[in-house]
Amino acid sequence: MTFDSQAYAVQLEEKVTRLRDLLAPFGAPEPAVFDSPLKNFRLRAEFRLWREAGERHYAMFSQEDKRTPILIEEFPIASLRINQLMPQLKAAWQASAALSHKLFQVEFLTTLAGDAMITLCYHRPLDEHWHAAASKLAADLNVSIIGRSKGKREVIGHDYVVEQLEVGGRTFSYRQPEGAFTQPNGTVNQKMLNWAYDALGDRSDDLLELYCGNGNFTLPLATRVRKVLATEISKTSVNAALSNLSENAVDNVTLVRLSAEELTEALNEVRPFRRLHGIDLKSYEFGSVFVDPPRAGMDPDTCELTRRFDNILYISCNPETLAANIAQLNDTHRITQCAMFDQFPWTHHMESGVLLTRR
Repeated sequence: MTFDSQAYAVQLEEKVTRLRDLLAPFGAPEPAVFDSPLKNFRLRAEFRLWREAGERHYAMFSQEDKRTPILIEEFPIASLRINQLMPQLKAAWQASAALSHKLFQVEFLTTLAGDAMITLCYHRPLDEHWHAAASKLAADLNVSIIGRSKGKREVIGHDYVVEQLEVGGRTFSYRQPEGAFTQPNGTVNQKMLNWAYDALGDRSDDLLELYCGNGNFTLPLATRVRKVLATEISKTSVNAALSNLSENAVDNVTLVRLSAEELTEALNEVRPFRRLHGIDLKSYEFGSVFVDPPRAGMDPDTCELTRRFDNILYISCNPETLAANIAQLNDTHRITQCAMFDQFPWTHHMESGVLLTRR
């Protein structure tokens, strides 16, 4: 794979044109464009291991052919730290039966701040020989190591990495757990956070956040408003978000483990939720809502919920479902800002953002 800057510029413009065309029916302004590094941008990677000539190799498979492995020695789109660790880990398993026996998958998670974690997946129980070898490896490579085997997990070091991102002139620290979702392109993620921070602006009212994850956007956006009610359904992400709020001394956020659909029912007083016990929803003066939904976008009821707010700040990983949601809201809200974030260079995927304000 070549990393030609001219070829990248052409691909980037194709994405901008696609977003521009999708948002044109709604009178959107010209999108701000946030590019990516050409290589070493991806902070996580997952490889199957493939035996050939009596030796295990890193392998990936194409979407078109799930049977023929592509053997890999290096992975240029991954972070420099992942590329540094790949041969070191391979040498370690080649030298150790305790590490290599029935090892079938390897996952790397790194951060811009330099932290790293390796997950090793096995088709066998992990014993004391594995633990001794993995502990030495963790110390030698200065990483945390997770061993996974048939639903069991061994942790050497931490089961998370720590990221640091600068938003609005302040550095925020993020705990990113193993197995939980994190933005793969840290450089572009930081650009997304700063765009959202600027788009929301300083406000004297409250913010509702749906799909808050580990608090990626929650931390900086909380500094722009009086208080935040944030929701997330994943227990792992909720625990990480609570740790991140505490670590960064952000004390104006209440986090509840509810889906967007359940919160809609709560706000509509359809039924009470025990997880909202002690939280007075009527005490909030929501002026804005922030959403970062999955690829399917917001369901119609959640989309209707966002209509109640003067400002809808929307980050999307699928411009088609973003456009469908905007079509539902277009009679009451208009796009006042939009942006394209090249989170996934060299693919057709992209992230986008819009600020919708009440007409």
